[in-house]
Amino acid sequence: MRTSILLLGLSLLAIPAFAGSAADLPKVEVLPTAAPKEPVYSVVAGIDGEIYPVFANYASLKNVSERKWGTIAVTVSNPTNTALRARISVQVQGWSDEEIQLAQLGAGASKTYVFAPTFLPRFYNNQEIAAATTVVNVSDMGGQTLYLQTVPVKIRSAEDMFWGSKFQFAPFIASWITPHDERVEEILRKAKEFMPGRRLPGYEPEKDAVGQEQMTYSEARAIYRALQDAGVSYVKSSMTLGGHQDASERVRMPESSLRDVSANCIDGVVMYASLFENLGMEPVVLLLPGHAYVGVRVSPKSDKYLYIETAITGRASFEDSIASAARGVASLKSNDQIRVSVADARTMGIFPMPRPIVQSAPSSESVSAALQLQIPATHQ
Repeated sequence: MRTSILLLGLSLLAIPAFAGSAADLPKVEVLPTAAPKEPVYSVVAGIDGEIYPVFANYASLKNVSERKWGTIAVTVSNPTNTALRARISVQVQGWSDEEIQLAQLGAGASKTYVFAPTFLPRFYNNQEIAAATTVVNVSDMGGQTLYLQTVPVKIRSAEDMFWGSKFQFAPFIASWITPHDERVEEILRKAKEFMPGRRLPGYEPEKDAVGQEQMTYSEARAIYRALQDAGVSYVKSSMTLGGHQDASERVRMPESSLRDVSANCIDGVVMYASLFENLGMEPVVLLLPGHAYVGVRVSPKSDKYLYIETAITGRASFEDSIASAARGVASLKSNDQIRVSVADARTMGIFPMPRPIVQSAPSSESVSAALQLQIPATHQ
């Protein structure tokens, strides 16, 4: 009995799983992994979700093909087996126009589309950090929505400058240099009264290098005196709100500095640079650790600059400001100085930010008339 059980066990182990020859075994087909049915989208907004007007303005002035970066980036990955053709629209609701781009991707391809929609005037009027919503809509060519996403963002103040690591974005300070601002023009009208012949000619081609350097000195002094007469003095108000506190600060636009007759060193630098650029001269911004000077090329093609300590405009003579700046520049090695040529920045496509729209308060006459007519007073 024991022997028969053992033989039965051996015979069971020897029974093949499939009856027949090896050629008759079923072939196991290994199917490829099915490709995902839909493309994948990802959205990145601003710098860590914060949109700086200075960069948004720069990017919006570039053609799509010229942009290396923008305000919103939409990455599209198409892991499907068919080509993708879609319409991508991006808008920061209440703050920008809508920008639309056409996405065309082959099977298995991936691409990042850079958006820089044109922003509305309120964007450049905004003085504090504000919440906003970016809407990204992807639709097929028939208009059917393929992807719809909202992305919360923070709008930084229009006066917030982001310097970046080791001042890598320093050239963008040229966005604060606004040569055609009305208040800049007004200072120049006053400055000419301090010039012989009531003239502010900028550079004059007929002058030799020595003569032009003397003229540049006289023009800079006239501008300095006009700003003194306007009452401009030092007020430090560089504090700003939001992320990257170690690499960002508030910089007043010249319009703000001249309206409030208040400026710290960098505020004064962009204000003076605006005045010099208006005259067709070549200003530079010289950044030092914790400080800044404005300079102006003394004559075309010269390597010499006249530097001004703008922070003491309200309490020192022009000659003292020149001497103070000269000492400051001489005290530091060139490696500790960053010079931004405004002309070079313009060549790079860094132009003045749009001027804020400042509404004046209703006049007493309009208020009285409105009360008599029992209608709301309007701003003039």
